[in-house]
Amino acid sequence: MPREWVLRRSSPDECFERFKYDGRVMMSEYAKELISQRAQVAQDQAGRRIDQVAARLFPDYSRAMLQTWMKTGELTINGERCKPKDMARAGAWLVLETKLHSADCWSAEEIPLSIVHEDEDLLVINKQAGLVVHPAAGHRSGTLANGLLHHCPALEYLPRAGVVHRLDKDTTGLMVVAKNLKSHHALIKQLHSRSVSRRYEAVVQGVMTAGGTVSAPLARHPVQRIKRAVSPNGQEAITHYRVVSRYSAHTHIRVDLETGRTHQIRVHMAHLKYPIVGDPLYGGRFRVPPNCGLELSSLLEKFRRQALHASELKLVHPTSKLECRWKTPLPDDFVALLNLLHRSEGGKKA
Repeated sequence: MPREWVLRRSSPDECFERFKYDGRVMMSEYAKELISQRAQVAQDQAGRRIDQVAARLFPDYSRAMLQTWMKTGELTINGERCKPKDMARAGAWLVLETKLHSADCWSAEEIPLSIVHEDEDLLVINKQAGLVVHPAAGHRSGTLANGLLHHCPALEYLPRAGVVHRLDKDTTGLMVVAKNLKSHHALIKQLHSRSVSRRYEAVVQGVMTAGGTVSAPLARHPVQRIKRAVSPNGQEAITHYRVVSRYSAHTHIRVDLETGRTHQIRVHMAHLKYPIVGDPLYGGRFRVPPNCGLELSSLLEKFRRQALHASELKLVHPTSKLECRWKTPLPDDFVALLNLLHRSEGGKKA
C-alpha cells in the first residue's frame, strides 16, 4: 500500500513521523525505546475484534504483543482501556503509548562474532562450535546472546536478544537475528509459515542407499529430559535429506528442514539408524568401523561434536521484501573429516 512520508527531527534522540496510510491518518513518535502511535479504524473494519484490527493498523508488532498492551492499558481505544475481544467501531482511534523494557536480564559481553551480513533490520551470524546461543543453567555467560548485546545494545529490548531460531551448542553455521520489533515479527511469521529455507551438511554413520524424507513427530524424551525422541504425541517434524557422497562406512548428506524442532536432524537421523558422526547425545557409544585405518579411527574418536553445519539460509528480507540467500563454507574440522574419509574409505559421489 502506498505511504506518503514527511519527516521532521526535533532532537538527535527523537524522530517524529506523519504519513497517510490507505486513506487514514496515522502518527508515530520514536524516542529510543519509546513507542507512541495512533491509527483510526476504517469503516470496513467496524465490527471486528479490536486485536484483529490492531494487528492490521500496527503491522510491525505481533498480535500477542498487542493483546498484552491492551491488557496493561498501553493500547487504548478513544483513550479508554479495551479488551482484545471488544468490537471495533468505525472512526475510533487506537492509541499505543508504551516504552519497551529489557526483555531478558542478560549482560553484554565482548565475544567474537563471525558476521556474514548486517543491515538496519537483521544480522546473519556464522556460529562457531562450542558456542551456546542463550544463557541457561550451566551457561550463564559467554553465550551468543551476550555477544549480540555487546555488538548491538538495542537488542536488549527484543525477546531472546533478537534470535528467532537456534542452533545447538556444537552445531556450526548460519543463524538470523532480528534487530528491531518489525523484523522480529516478520521473521517469526516466516518461520511459522515455513517460508524460511535452512540447509545443512552432515556426515552420518553407515551407508545410505538413497535420500528421502523423515516425517516423525518429536517430543521430550520420557526418561532423559535433555533429549528429544520420536513420539506419536509429539510436534510435527519433517526432514528432507539426500546423499552427497558415500564411503565404505559413512555418508555425507545434505539436509533441508521443513520444520525446525529441537535436535530435529540429530533425532531423525538416529531414528533411521544413521546417527550423525560425533553426536554425543544420540550417536551411542563410539565404535570403530570395520576395516578402519588408524588415522581415521583416531580422528573419529576425537571428533566429539556432531558433524552438522548450517550451510545455507534463505528468507524474504523484512523491509525490502527481496529474497535473500546466504551461504557459508564448511568449518575446518568438517573439511578435515571429509578429506580423510575420502582418502581412507574411497568416497563416491551420489
